[in-house]
Amino acid sequence: MQTVTVPLGERSYDVRIGKGILSRTGQHAAALGGARAAAVITDDQVAPLYLQTVTGSLQAAGLQTFSRVLPHGEQTKSLSSLSSLYAFLAESGIQRSDLIIALGGGVIGDLAGFAAATWLRGIRLIQLPTSLLAQVDSSVGGKVAVDMPFGKNMVGAFHQPSLVLCDPTVLDTLPETFWRDGLGEVVKYGCIMDEPLFSLLEEQAASGRPGIMQVMDTVLSSCIQDKADVVARDEHDTGLRMILNFGHTLGHAIETCQHYEGLTHGCAVAVGMQIITELSEARSLTEPGTAARLRRLLEQLSLPHTLPPIQESLLLQAMQMDKKNLNASLHLVILERIGTSHLLHSDPGFFAGMTQAS
Repeated sequence: MQTVTVPLGERSYDVRIGKGILSRTGQHAAALGGARAAAVITDDQVAPLYLQTVTGSLQAAGLQTFSRVLPHGEQTKSLSSLSSLYAFLAESGIQRSDLIIALGGGVIGDLAGFAAATWLRGIRLIQLPTSLLAQVDSSVGGKVAVDMPFGKNMVGAFHQPSLVLCDPTVLDTLPETFWRDGLGEVVKYGCIMDEPLFSLLEEQAASGRPGIMQVMDTVLSSCIQDKADVVARDEHDTGLRMILNFGHTLGHAIETCQHYEGLTHGCAVAVGMQIITELSEARSLTEPGTAARLRRLLEQLSLPHTLPPIQESLLLQAMQMDKKNLNASLHLVILERIGTSHLLHSDPGFFAGMTQAS
């Protein structure tokens, strides 16, 4: 088992990575101490695969266990779903000393995390990420939220988990769509701060999914350590942590314009990374050849890199609603080269002509 610690003083927590660790959830949860019960929140795709394993482990550790299964998909990350969770927590008698456990991908992690942040003004959360995207990114760092019709993650909070358990074996059952979705976030880390990770992906990409799985322990620990380092220095996303949004300004706009029914998050981010790198390289802000190198890797990983057919005016409007904006300024993440990035404050005009360029 590998352990990466997110160092936040008294609120520090471990991300534990190990094959089969999901079946030992109860042992790890009980070790946190003080809990009488655990509420497991999951979705209808994950539940048939792993819910019984998790609840059985919790019960064996002496925890009273309740579970709620929600529909899968981004549409579940809504205020109506959140309200239904509050009713479930009330019916289950979940108290401030108890635990909420998020078993699933990024949608469940965000939704259950927001419920944990707000139920009884905040109770402890354990993240059990079952998708690649959630394991390398969304389960770590404490960002929890729901979507609104006018923007993604517009209502949320910062609520750090007490523990994160990452089991690489669950990726064996991950559908190909969600596998590619997670790869988008993995590539992001290589782009912004980890050139060795980017090079490792280049080396393994030709071997497809089996090739990446051969080095998955390294991929997970690299991404999680990268994020832990950033979160420790900027927990509330006011400075350095914004580099984790590389590709997200345009990616979120794509998701919003497609009403969360088109490109999945990681794929939308992949497009956003490629487009902004082409634009920044054309403005001599990025080392020549960077966009071509990124595009080759995205193609090898079967990730999209061109804009879907959406009107440019609609994309620009969605970007102006993005929560990362400051007044009329966009906080953009620009690559200097693969592995090195910085923030650029610009206006939506930076993206003018992107649909023609794409």
